[in-house]
Formats: sequence, structure tokens, C-alpha cells
Amino acid sequence: MSIAAVIQQYNALTKPRVIQLIVFCALIGMVLAIPGLPTAGEWIRMAWACIGIWLVAGAAAAFNCLVEKTLDAKMRRTAWRPTATGQLSDTQALLFSFLLCSLGSAILYVLVNPLTMWLTFATFIGYAVIYTLILKPLTPQNIVIGGASGAMPPLLGWTAITGEIGSQALILVLIIFLWTPPHFWALALYRVEDYRKSGLPMLPVTHGNEFTRLQILLYTFLLMAACLLPFVIGMSSWLYLAVAVILSAGFIAYAVALMRNYSDELARKTFRFSLIHLSALFAALLLDHYLI
Repeated sequence: MSIAAVIQQYNALTKPRVIQLIVFCALIGMVLAIPGLPTAGEWIRMAWACIGIWLVAGAAAAFNCLVEKTLDAKMRRTAWRPTATGQLSDTQALLFSFLLCSLGSAILYVLVNPLTMWLTFATFIGYAVIYTLILKPLTPQNIVIGGASGAMPPLLGWTAITGEIGSQALILVLIIFLWTPPHFWALALYRVEDYRKSGLPMLPVTHGNEFTRLQILLYTFLLMAACLLPFVIGMSSWLYLAVAVILSAGFIAYAVALMRNYSDELARKTFRFSLIHLSALFAALLLDHYLI
């Protein structure tokens, strides 16, 4: 096997698309913590923080792939992962996860600050251990409770710059926390047979399609309320407000359409829109911070 192929397999363990969104949200937290343009020193700290967060998040993803290799092998969406196919052994995946986590934690502790390192490590434990090992196989509310770990990136970015936990960062955490269930349940709806085969108690499996669609709808309303908070507290202005209203209304429209006339294709479109929703929302926060 070529070196390029091996590198590609290890990279796949880190779930790069997910990691990109995590680092992007963390970067937004960093930028919003700085009143004006970053200084040269702040740019350097931001760069090291992004690298450290990327490494630890990648370690959590790799550990998740290791723990769930048997489940992944049963699901079309994940059967290709190197741990599920046996292309990478348990020892290789575990060592890779350990090295990424150790290196990332060291970078954050030495070159950023200890608080960011400990919060990032706590996120690793929350996702890789509490969510993956305990919550996911135990309760259909796994994604709601476990979503707290996935919502942490903006706070990690904020603490990387300020060295303390800020209320504005917590609002961003709340947005991602409320975004996660409708985002994930839309995926679970059209992948329900995969989850049924895996034996995981995902909401569409345990409570059915209609109940899951209702939960998605309710969460999109809660999410819209949370998305308005940055404007309400004066953290952002009209540019962000306009984008937040449009995106939130779009997400609600998809949820309403799912309730009225379900199809796997519509659930897939809802899932894809949820990714656009979060990315565009945080991009609007960034633009609003500098343009208004």
C-alpha cells in the first residue's frame, strides 16, 4: 500500500468535513472575542489554537471510529471507514488517536492557555467516551445530551483569546446545541434502516418517523429563538439579524414540509440545509463583526 493511501486512511479517521466545521466555529469564537482587527500576536495564537483544536477533535473522531467499527460495518454510510473495513487495526487507530490528542493538548496548554486545553480535553471525553460509549447505545436522546460536546467550539475559541468563559460565547454554544438535534435527526430519518440494523436506539427507530419529525419542527423554533439572541444582547447588528431570520425561517420551512409530506429525499435536503444554516449563520456573525 502506498504512503499516500495510508495517509488518506488516517485522514478519514478524523472525519475531516466535521472537523472543518468545528474549527470554523472555534475560529469565529476567537474573532468575536477581539473587538477590532487581531494583532500579529493574536493571529499567531489563533493559528495555534485552530491547530490544537483540530488535532484533539480529530483524535475524538478517530477514537469514535475505533469504538464503533462493528456498528459502522453494518451501515452503508460508514461501512467504508478504515476501521470498519479492517484496513487500519485497533492498535493503529488507538495510537493515532492518542498521538493527536497528546500533541493537540500540548499545543493548547503551552502556546494558547491551560483553560482552553482543559475545555478541549473535556470535549474529547464528552464525545469519545460519554457520548460514544455510554449515551449513544443507551438512550434515543443521546444526540441531545451528547450535543453539548459538539457545541463547545465557539467557547474554545473564545477562551483561547480571552482566557475566560464569556456569556457571548455561551450563546453561540446554545445555538449549536439546539441546532444539533434537528440536524442529526434529519439524517437519521432517511438512514433509519441503517440504525435499525445497528441496534442503536435512535429516535426514528424507537419512537417512529412522525414523532421524530415533530421533534425536528419544535427544535427549529427553539433554534430560531436562540439565533436571535446575538442581536438582542447587542452582540451583532442588523446584518446578522437579517441572515439569522432568513436562515431560521428556511429551516422551519423544511421542518414543516417534513411534517406535511415526508420523503427520504426531503429529509436529505433538510440535512444538507442544516449544514448551510450553521455555516452561513456563523459567517454572518463574522461579517457583521467587521462590517457594521
